[in-house]
Amino acid sequence: MAEVEASSSATELPEISKLDAEDEPASKKIKLSKPPENPERLEQRLGGILCCAVCLDLPRAAVYQCTNGHLMCAGCFTHVLADARLRDEVATCPNCRIDISETPPSRNLAVEKAVNELPSECQYCNKEFPRNILERHETTLCDERTTVCRFSRIGCPWRGPFHESTEHEKVCAHPNKSGLEVMEALKVIDTKAEEEKHLYDSIFDLLSYEKIFFNDFQLKPFRTDEFVHKLYYETSRFSAFNNQWVVKARINNSQRDPTLSSERDITYQLILKTKTTAVLPLHFLVLRGPFGDMKVNAGIHKFEFNEQNNESPYVPLPLPDSAECNRLLASKRINFRIIMFLAPK
Repeated sequence: MAEVEASSSATELPEISKLDAEDEPASKKIKLSKPPENPERLEQRLGGILCCAVCLDLPRAAVYQCTNGHLMCAGCFTHVLADARLRDEVATCPNCRIDISETPPSRNLAVEKAVNELPSECQYCNKEFPRNILERHETTLCDERTTVCRFSRIGCPWRGPFHESTEHEKVCAHPNKSGLEVMEALKVIDTKAEEEKHLYDSIFDLLSYEKIFFNDFQLKPFRTDEFVHKLYYETSRFSAFNNQWVVKARINNSQRDPTLSSERDITYQLILKTKTTAVLPLHFLVLRGPFGDMKVNAGIHKFEFNEQNNESPYVPLPLPDSAECNRLLASKRINFRIIMFLAPK
């Protein structure tokens, strides 16, 4: 009898397991086998992870990070440092508020390489390419890139996709226009060329002066004594033409709070620190110099210094854009070279 019961129980066990498997809730099976809805591509997920903590966009060049690993693109990083300089505060990471100005910036080369391999859409044809070849595609390879007519120098205003330029140039009316009609376009070109020629001629003419001074200096940051301390820059005193001089610079023409403006510029003036009875007609210009990396265009300025007028007007430091201004503000000192020409009497 015991043997019969044992064999009976042995044969029933598989049936019970089979019933348990069949009676498993249907919802559980669906949950295990159902694919996730609208799965994001790996590139999209990585883009959200590797984006800049400030502008939330993928960096195009250098990638900096705080000591906790939060990423910032080069433009936003210098903007944060520049804002801290203008406010006379310590720059902090926008995510974790840890100080980022006390130590040299740390670049994340692995993230830079990873971002360069991520795909990005061409702004013209909307096709995706790795970011490290996207710029070349947009500038030289894309058939949809915007271009101008090759007769634009004689006044043709056409702009359009590159693949349409050949057909346009076949029917362009400007090559068949008379010289009188083309003259207006040539005048604009001549005006720009004349301005550049005048600048170079002026420099060569100044180099023929007998009294020329040049040296390399540093603009150091200082604060005014007003209730709202404004940032300004100044060099140490230097000697030129038997007199003492100082170069002084300010941001956005001493705007009350330059951090409220996205557009920033630097203006500077030359100050005569010693008394003089003679008139000093000076030409001066600021250049990058061998110890600096400032991107500045040449611009010649003229002022006659005397006992009553010992400060020249503020003149713009011709920087290419606000990003370059932010980069200079982020540095501790601004290195430059000044050249001064004393006109003969």
